[in-house]
Amino acid sequence: QVQLQESGGGSVQSGGSLKLSCAASGDTRCMVWFRQAPGKERDKVGSIDSRGSTLYADSVKGRFTISRDNGKNRLYLQMDSLKPEDTAMYYCSVHRRHTYCDERYYGADSYFWGQGTQVTVSS
Repeated sequence: QVQLQESGGGSVQSGGSLKLSCAASGDTRCMVWFRQAPGKERDKVGSIDSRGSTLYADSVKGRFTISRDNGKNRLYLQMDSLKPEDTAMYYCSVHRRHTYCDERYYGADSYFWGQGTQVTVSS
């Protein structure tokens, strides 16, 4: 069992920055950030495995950076050049079985989930 707790969300103006953190307990393998805007499906933002290999959605490439501290069992999402369309609830997750990440979404049951943290970007 993996427990996850996000922090660092808030409100920021367009062009600003925020850094999200996720404290994890248990065996963390492929770690993934998702986000869900009101009325929309949950989308993958990006992922990182225990080697530090990262993948990003096209919509955030060059603006967001995912990192992890394996010693502290923490996951981070540095978000720069934020846009109003980045407004969403952001979720930290860990794949239940996969050590390495890929671009697929395996369905909600394949992940452990945090409670989410709200990010609001105003124009």
